[in-house]
Amino acid sequence: MPPNIRTFIALELPPAVISLLAKVQEDLKSTRLRAKWVRPENIHLTLKFLGNINPTDIDKISGAMMDAVDDFGAINLVAGGVGVFPGLKRPRVIWVGLGGQIQSLFAMQRLLEDNLAALGFKKEKRSFKGHLTLGRFRQTVNPNTIRQIMREYANRYSEEFTARRIKLFKSDLKPTWAVYTPVSYTHLRAHETTINLSYSVYC
Repeated sequence: MPPNIRTFIALELPPAVISLLAKVQEDLKSTRLRAKWVRPENIHLTLKFLGNINPTDIDKISGAMMDAVDDFGAINLVAGGVGVFPGLKRPRVIWVGLGGQIQSLFAMQRLLEDNLAALGFKKEKRSFKGHLTLGRFRQTVNPNTIRQIMREYANRYSEEFTARRIKLFKSDLKPTWAVYTPVSYTHLRAHETTINLSYSVYC
């Protein structure tokens, strides 16, 4: 039996958005925020973290992905604003938010969650909050610093971009970073899924 693999489902981001997020990270670093920053090429919009799965379940998961996007065309989004989880008093994660056709994004994610629950994957207890993680704090951060950053980025947005497909990724945790490998992808309203079990393409 093949070994389990660590996986998640996400929307891919276009290069222009990745470049913008990298610039935001550099600007935040200049404020001397102490954080473990996500490599720009690894930033993605997570729709569902699956954890460890057996590779034999990939086909079923891909089917759940296809069913979830069946009623949705491409979704137009913008990236902008900065926030933190879980809150200003003890922030642990700093992220960029999303705007645009958010209702469609949330509706698709709910269908995906339901479809995966039918396969035995536990539903998230917390409500879905579409965001793009920039980094994770290594130490206590002054709330006033975060407030200032949030005010500065409140009205900064990327150009509109189009999310056209969702991907199932394999995640390999390395000592210094994670390597994400696409395993399958599904086009929104295209009824097309491609399986790649060679894990030879890195994103």
